[in-house]
Amino acid sequence: MGEAGTRGLTFGTALRLGRVSNLPTVWTNVLAGLALSGAAFGPALFIVLCIAFSCFYIAGMYLNDAFDRELDARERPERPIPAGAVSARTVFAAGFGLLAAGWLILLGLCYGTTDGAGWRLPVIGLLLAGAIVLYDVWHKANPLSPVLMGICRMLVYIGAALAAASTLPADVALAAAVALCYLIGLTYAAKQETLKRVANLWPLGFLAVPALYALWVAASGMAGLVAALAFLAWGGYALSFLLRERADIPRAVVSLIAGICLLDAVFVVGAGHDLLALVALAAFGLTLALQRRIAGT
Repeated sequence: MGEAGTRGLTFGTALRLGRVSNLPTVWTNVLAGLALSGAAFGPALFIVLCIAFSCFYIAGMYLNDAFDRELDARERPERPIPAGAVSARTVFAAGFGLLAAGWLILLGLCYGTTDGAGWRLPVIGLLLAGAIVLYDVWHKANPLSPVLMGICRMLVYIGAALAAASTLPADVALAAAVALCYLIGLTYAAKQETLKRVANLWPLGFLAVPALYALWVAASGMAGLVAALAFLAWGGYALSFLLRERADIPRAVVSLIAGICLLDAVFVVGAGHDLLALVALAAFGLTLALQRRIAGT
C-alpha cells in the first residue's frame, strides 16, 4: 500500500497507535519493582521511571503497527496506518525515537542516583529495547512470542528495582517470574478460539502460577487477603469470556491486561507496602475507564 496522501501523527491517532489505555499497567509494574526492591524511594523516582518505561511501551505499540501494516491492511484495515491516517515512515520514526528517549532517561538516572545499580540501568534499557523490537518483528510466526512479551514486562520490574537498589533482591526476581507466567498465559489464552477442547486448556497452567502466588500472599494478613481475592476474582471474570459458547477473546484479553494492576497490588502488599497497593487499585480502575475510550488491543 502506498503512503501518498497520508497525514502526520495527530494526537488522536497517537493515542490509538500507542494503546495508551493500558499505560497504567506499566506504572504499576514500576511501583511493584520499587516496592519489592527493599530500598527507599520517593515520588520523583517513581514518576521519572514511569515516564521512561511509558516511552518504551508506546514505542513497542507503534512499532507493532508499523511492522504489521501489511497484515493489518488485510485483517484490520481500520488501524491507523492501513486507514491512511498516518504513514508507516512516521510511525517508525516515532517508535524508534521513543525507544531512544526511554533509554536516555534511564541513562540519566544511572548518574542521578547514588544507591541504584548505576550502569546496570541503561543496560536493562538496551535489553528491553532489543526485546521490544524482536517481538514486533517476529511475533506472528514465532511460537515463543508470548515469552518475549513476558520478558519485556520482566525487565520493567527489574529495571525499576535496580533504579533504587544496588543489587536485585530475590523477591523482585520471583515477582518478575510470576509476571512472566501471567503474560505467557494471557497471550497464549488469547490465541485460543475456545477452551472447550482439552488441547486448548494448557495456557491456564501458566495462569495458575500467579494464582498460587496470590494465595501465598493472602496468608500474610488482611491486606494480602483482599488483594489476592480481588486478583483471583477478576482473573476468573476475565477467563469467563473464553469459556462461553462463543468466546469473546478481545474482551478477555483487555480484562486480563487490566488485571496486571491487580497482580501488582498483590506484589506490593507482599512487599509490606499495604497503602501503596491502593495506587495499584486506582490504576486498575483507570485502565478500565481508559479502555472504554481507547482500544487496548
